[in-house]
Amino acid sequence: MAAKVPNDGALSEKGGIDPPNSLSKSAAEKLKSHRKKIPSVSQLVKGILAGDKAALSQAITRVESKARKHQKEAKEIIEACLPHANTSTRIGITGVPGVGKSTFIEVFGKRLTQAGHKVAVLAVDPSSSLSGGSILGDKTRMEELVKDPNAFIRPSASGDSLGGVARKTRETVILCEAAGYDHIIIETVGVGQSETAVHSMTDFFLLLKLAGAGDELQGIKRGIMEMADAIVINKADGENEKAAKQAKLEFNRALHLYPTKDSTWRPKTLTCSALEHKGIDKVQELIKDYVSLTQGNGYFQERRNEQNKFWLLQTIESQLKRDFYDHSKVKAELEKQLQLLSENKTTPFEAAEFLLTYSTKKK
Repeated sequence: MAAKVPNDGALSEKGGIDPPNSLSKSAAEKLKSHRKKIPSVSQLVKGILAGDKAALSQAITRVESKARKHQKEAKEIIEACLPHANTSTRIGITGVPGVGKSTFIEVFGKRLTQAGHKVAVLAVDPSSSLSGGSILGDKTRMEELVKDPNAFIRPSASGDSLGGVARKTRETVILCEAAGYDHIIIETVGVGQSETAVHSMTDFFLLLKLAGAGDELQGIKRGIMEMADAIVINKADGENEKAAKQAKLEFNRALHLYPTKDSTWRPKTLTCSALEHKGIDKVQELIKDYVSLTQGNGYFQERRNEQNKFWLLQTIESQLKRDFYDHSKVKAELEKQLQLLSENKTTPFEAAEFLLTYSTKKK
């Protein structure tokens, strides 16, 4: 019988490396001491006020966390940062997917940092309704801005919050302002009710549009037009430049149909090409003109006060909802009502009324 030839193919098993001896106790202790320690609330606040991006990121993570411990810490951080907030110009930017929001924000943000400003971009990415996951790819799309020492980009998952605006975006704005960022840009998903939510937390609302994409008529819808402080037709370059100019005329005609805003500001339409860096300076000047006008006539602060009232009510609703679903006995009764609902023994309205009454009695 022939001797068995060893298999030296690419898929054959090779001899491994002998495992190292176990670490000594002193070496293990040394490794533990070098591990990064979780910063305290006071350390995070100190870092934020010093403009430390790492501390700001860690604090935002606390704010976004649903853990009870983190919520308590987040509250302390926000309270400590609040006296240093309300110092920025808050800009909301929205538009349908594909309009070039990320490219526009990167070029616009770089223009601001070159002018000596500090810019924070809060980009809200849509979450999957099935898996709950998000891509969070805005840092990848803004390669130049992310490397800018005077810029901070924070992508957040929209989760189940209204219109794709992250549940804690409002609190994140406060932290960014405390860290010294004087321009806060909030980029929305661009679908659903995100425009309404962003409008309620920003000073200037910019609507990005495309020409020749069947988007002109969509943009003339009353709700969107009433909220916009400016409409910018992006991608006005190459063969699309003529169509962009035509779209600008159409939007301007539509804007004149609406009454003057309480701010006395008349919304304007501009064209730009973020790809070719054209027209961005005009957008920057337009926002400066708006802020100057509204600060001069008192509308700027009046709007901030209205926003605070709105977010007070939103916070109450959010807390009531969280308390309702976190109640252990309500959870058990909810399962029972869902079973009865599937057996057609109750209606959604009867079940809801029962659960709400039950939750108030159990408190």
